[in-house]
Amino acid sequence: MSDLGPLRYFLGIEVSSTSDGFFISQEKYIQDLLARAALTDERIVETPMELNVHLRATDGDPLPDPTRYRHLVGSLVYLAVTRPDISYPVHILSQFVSAPTSVHYSHLLRVLRYLRGTISHRLFFPSSSSLQLQAYSDATWASDPSDRRSLSAYCVFLGGSLIAWKTKKQIAVSRSSAEAELRAMALLTAEVTWLRWLLQDFGVSVTTPTLLLSDSTGAISIARDPVKHELTKHIGVDAFYVRAGVQDQVIALQYVPSELQLVDFLTKAQTRAQHGFYLSKLSVVHPP
Repeated sequence: MSDLGPLRYFLGIEVSSTSDGFFISQEKYIQDLLARAALTDERIVETPMELNVHLRATDGDPLPDPTRYRHLVGSLVYLAVTRPDISYPVHILSQFVSAPTSVHYSHLLRVLRYLRGTISHRLFFPSSSSLQLQAYSDATWASDPSDRRSLSAYCVFLGGSLIAWKTKKQIAVSRSSAEAELRAMALLTAEVTWLRWLLQDFGVSVTTPTLLLSDSTGAISIARDPVKHELTKHIGVDAFYVRAGVQDQVIALQYVPSELQLVDFLTKAQTRAQHGFYLSKLSVVHPP
């Protein structure tokens, strides 16, 4: 093995360090992506996706050659490694790579214009951060108009550093918002369990339960004390899995108001003000 010195650049990811902490970004990767996209204008937008947009497979006319769309969306999937602010639109656009249309492509161009205006944004990891995990879970019930499946999302912080996030469509149709939220909590419980094991392998003592914050009082109530009732039998596995995490002191459930639910950023489009607020909370910042 060779010591190549301090980490600066690896697989398109740039790393810079200051006395306050570390910054990771993919600025050069974005520049190359915009060059390949060959946008014909210099427009920029403040948010990556319009409000209240529900894309369907039948919207617009099929693209004569979907290769460019697939290439750009695939590149955005990798870019989301350091840019949680594009996770939701990339999740939506990636569902149409098999047969993209002109409408899907126009929304893809909006994401690229957003990246052009925020090319210097990067994730910040403060050096003074604690080593305690904190997790947020959320779901949007029946959000997909084509199959009415819900969307699960979570983000996990190590102290003040965002270390994990995901936006994922649920594999089954949820019959209530509480059911959708409970499935999202089960997904996050599995992620938190793995991260706690990883920290222990790194020699970090993990003795207290990880705080799991959700804005669904119904899902929290079912997870803490599942009611033996026909209405909750079909979600029994997820309920018992989350409850086992509580009983084993892996997680501790806590309610968080919807306006402070950071995972809303990963489940729906935001206004300009909301977008800026969530960026600051997730430590997606401009370089110093």
